[in-house]
Amino acid sequence: MVRSIAGKHPNYYEAVLQLRDVTENVIDFVQEEVTKARVHITKTKKIKSGVDYFLSDNNFARALGSKLQKKFGGQTVITASLFGRKSGKEIYRVTVLFRGIPFKKNDVVMYKGEEHTVKTIGKDIMLQDKKTGKKEHVKYKDMKDIKVQ
Repeated sequence: MVRSIAGKHPNYYEAVLQLRDVTENVIDFVQEEVTKARVHITKTKKIKSGVDYFLSDNNFARALGSKLQKKFGGQTVITASLFGRKSGKEIYRVTVLFRGIPFKKNDVVMYKGEEHTVKTIGKDIMLQDKKTGKKEHVKYKDMKDIKVQ
């Protein structure tokens, strides 16, 4: 469903898609998806570590966050805050944060002082110790402990 902003203020938005530490491929993918879905971008804000897109459709923003995580790996965090009330109904604004990862499958990284190979990137990151062969699942919130060589 295409969400029109007809009859709404030109700066109207329901969601903020925050892209952090991402490649140009991710930004291009987001642009394509937004264009394909014909979702209105109210504002684009470039910051040092990424880009913020102010979008007219919060359901689209949530779905796009999931697509980004599935396609590129990385961390997606969705938060909602009460924006106001209209006709007795609570209106929420959604923030979808997508944080990219600086490595890809089969890269060699350091984790807990040991060399590991990145095996899979999905709901979490699976690393395999190069010496012992032991596999470890690392949550995205602990991604900062993984060092790219």
